[in-house]
Amino acid sequence: MKPIGVFYATRQGHTQRVAEHVAATLRARGLEADVRNLRDRADGIVLDKYAGAILAASIHIGKHEPEMIKFVKQHRPELEAMPTAFLSVNLTEAGVEDANATPEQHTQSVALVQGMLDTFSAKTGWHPQRAKAVAGALLYTKYNFLLRFVMQQIAKKGGKDTDTSRDYEYTDWAALDRFVEEFAAEIPCEIFG
Repeated sequence: MKPIGVFYATRQGHTQRVAEHVAATLRARGLEADVRNLRDRADGIVLDKYAGAILAASIHIGKHEPEMIKFVKQHRPELEAMPTAFLSVNLTEAGVEDANATPEQHTQSVALVQGMLDTFSAKTGWHPQRAKAVAGALLYTKYNFLLRFVMQQIAKKGGKDTDTSRDYEYTDWAALDRFVEEFAAEIPCEIFG
């Protein structure tokens, strides 16, 4: 059986947690999953050995991780020939999902998230079959002083948590599970033979 490749790029590690969760969801369906950090092991990946691919990249300062952009540019033809999904892990999605956001805040967050996805597609030329924004995390305890201050100011502006003595996770794991289940259900069974 060919595995599903779960490839990710992250800075503070939350996207790794997302990727590992995706792999666990696939494995719970009886599928094999191979998780790879593109920052450490991008060279030598042969996509022909995979039945499909789910790519996950965090966003910092409005941009997806450069390792992911490079990987997608390098492997775009192979990605376009297989079942694929893209997960954009970012804090702006937390604003989209915030039930307490005003309609204006919600609309602004939706536009920002879509803009980041559009920019990623424009930079890479790749249009995944499925894409999902995933609310990320504020990992204050992992940030250096300057990044902690900047992230606190961004969080304050966005109405998010600002106590820098702890971390905050905004990921909707149940929604992510549904997305992965839908992706897995669309992979033809003969690919696994």
